[in-house]
Amino acid sequence: MRKKVTIVGSGNVGATAAHWIASKELADVVLIDIIDGVPQGKGLDLLEAMPIEKRDSHVLGTGDYADTANSDIVVITAGIPRKPGMSRDDLLNTNHGIMKDVVGKVVKYSPNCILIIVSNPLDAMAQAAYKMSGFPRERVIGMAGVLDSARFRAFIAEELKVSVENVTAFVLGGHGDTMVPLPRYSTVAGIPITELMNAATVERLVQRTRDGGAEIVKYLKTGSAYYAPSAATTEMVEAILKDKKKILPCAAYLEGEYGIKGLYVGVPCKLGSKGIEKIIEIKLTAEEKAALDKSADAVKELVGVIGV
Repeated sequence: MRKKVTIVGSGNVGATAAHWIASKELADVVLIDIIDGVPQGKGLDLLEAMPIEKRDSHVLGTGDYADTANSDIVVITAGIPRKPGMSRDDLLNTNHGIMKDVVGKVVKYSPNCILIIVSNPLDAMAQAAYKMSGFPRERVIGMAGVLDSARFRAFIAEELKVSVENVTAFVLGGHGDTMVPLPRYSTVAGIPITELMNAATVERLVQRTRDGGAEIVKYLKTGSAYYAPSAATTEMVEAILKDKKKILPCAAYLEGEYGIKGLYVGVPCKLGSKGIEKIIEIKLTAEEKAALDKSADAVKELVGVIGV
């Protein structure tokens, strides 16, 4: 039997993730949204693309959670973007309400699924989903590190004029201004980037990575990134469905790892068929640890607002 992935929210990120997943023939895809007609139209359009792609993935757009039953993975992209004049707390409370509604329905129909949270503010929404679902931490994972690392990799490859395939990058911490790119663990063909460029260049690329989302919003003006976020989500989906045991940076609920307890923070995780199969702990310098703690504090502040 083919695997089944449900994507909640058929906006740009959700619909593009459906496109990547179906075109890689990873699973049958259900696209669900509260806006009637949008998931149905996008789902049908994608289904009609499959003969051209020579893929047998089935794609269904729906507004009925019964269609999502027995999903292996549920990706949650639902939520509203921050609008002018809206405080961060307003955004948090609104998206927390949406998450509560979605998670309840998802868990009812797919009690054994793995949840991948993409909704923002990401770390806080992952924590909310974890508490609401009652799932073990291995099965509620936040998507952020794969995206942030991909941005860092793209900038490193561009700077050094090398293949992106040669570049690995390492990013820890919350998704946002306090993320912690780690240059000494970021390499080109195994060589640390700190050996290949000067400190000022490294710092410039680190800052551009932190501002990666904002840079795209500035260009688009009325929207935000969706190709890279949906591709990052798809890499996680593939690692789980194919039981790849792939080490990817993900937002995970920490229970003492890195000296952090009871919070979702981005760390390297081994992803396989059970979800997070291992959290990899690496040695940090005092400076890196301080940056990670600062990032965790920012997440703590957010989860405090919504009481999770």
